[in-house]
Amino acid sequence: MTTTSVAAAGTTTERLRTLVAEIREAVDRGLPPDPTARLVADRLAPHLGAPDLLTPAQCEGDPAHYRQHVLHAEPDGGFSVVAIVWLPGQGTPIHDHVSWCVAGVHQGEEHERRYQLVPDGTSARLLATEDVVNGPGEVAAFAPPGDIHSVRNAGDRTALSLHVYGADITRLGTSVRRLYRLPADR
Repeated sequence: MTTTSVAAAGTTTERLRTLVAEIREAVDRGLPPDPTARLVADRLAPHLGAPDLLTPAQCEGDPAHYRQHVLHAEPDGGFSVVAIVWLPGQGTPIHDHVSWCVAGVHQGEEHERRYQLVPDGTSARLLATEDVVNGPGEVAAFAPPGDIHSVRNAGDRTALSLHVYGADITRLGTSVRRLYRLPADR
C-alpha cells in the first residue's frame, strides 16, 4: 500500500512545467510505446537532480510505505508524472505496468530486480534476469510486455525518483497492471 498525493494547481515549479511541456511534445508524436518511452527518458534525464525541480512538499516520504506524489496528469490521458519517495527499506511487490513507463532517479539509489515470466509445466514462474542499482541521474525506459520488476530502497537514506507513465493514473488509480504472486527467484 502506498500513500498518494496529487499536486494542486499552481504548486509545481517552473522547471517541472518545462519538463511536462517537453514530455507532451514527445508523447504527441504518436509513436509506438518503446520509442515513446525512449524519447521521454531523453527529456527527463537533464532535469534529474536539479534543486528547483520539486517543491519541499513533493519530496516528503511516509514512514509506513513509499509515497507517490502525482505531479501532473495530462488532461487527454496521454501521460502522468509522479514523484516517488522511498525511505530506507521501502519497496514494491513484483509487478508490471498498464503502459510504457520511464523512471529516473532524482536522489539516492533504487535497487531493481527484473523478471521474465517463464512456463513451468502447467503454470509459470518468475525468473530473475537482472539486478540493477540506479543512481542519481540514471533513467530506465520500458514498455509491456516484459516490464516485470520490483523496486526498493536498500540504502540508508531517502531515495526519490520521477516516473512518467503513458496513462492517466489519477483516473486508473494505479500504474500497476498486475501484482505477481508466482514462485520467483529471490
